[in-house]
Amino acid sequence: MSVEISATLVKQLRDMTGAGMMECKAALKEANGNIEEANTVLRKRGLAQAAKKTGRSTGQGVIGSYIHLGGTIGVLVEVNCESDFVARTDDFQNLVKEIGMHIAAASPTYARREDVPADVIEKERAIYRAQMENSGKPANVIEKIIDGKLNAFYEQTVLIDQASIRDPKVTIGQVVTAAIAKLGENIAIPRFARFKVGEESK
Repeated sequence: MSVEISATLVKQLRDMTGAGMMECKAALKEANGNIEEANTVLRKRGLAQAAKKTGRSTGQGVIGSYIHLGGTIGVLVEVNCESDFVARTDDFQNLVKEIGMHIAAASPTYARREDVPADVIEKERAIYRAQMENSGKPANVIEKIIDGKLNAFYEQTVLIDQASIRDPKVTIGQVVTAAIAKLGENIAIPRFARFKVGEESK
């Protein structure tokens, strides 16, 4: 027996998710009128669509700035998308602001994993290898432990891998993926600069 989906329920889900009316109605039907389950259905679909968009070119966007209270920390961050239209939306502008605030608070060193120089990665690996030298563990186990430690290093230093200061349960990468799902365009953060009064440039 199919559940009757009211227009009020559809509107409620649309307000929650920003998805289209027809998508909301279909998700509610699939979830038998349960709004929380319908929200999960939409998120899964959105994230799947977002994954398909990640290879697309991002030639538009904005350079956002964030000055921390008191003017002691400043951030410039470039956030790219596919169209000028999306770059001007409140959702995109809010994302740029959130990322700027995060960089000010969390002080990442690199924007993406591919920005970490090979010699830095090798140096980290060498340190971890030296730590494991007398552990007596097999070489393959040691390599897995080193990979785990390297992931922890990325979580500390790489913007995309850092836990969001707003919600530590999600990474900045997941925040961006959710924005891709909502806005329907690929989004990238190619670079940023963080300045702190009295701190020497690296």
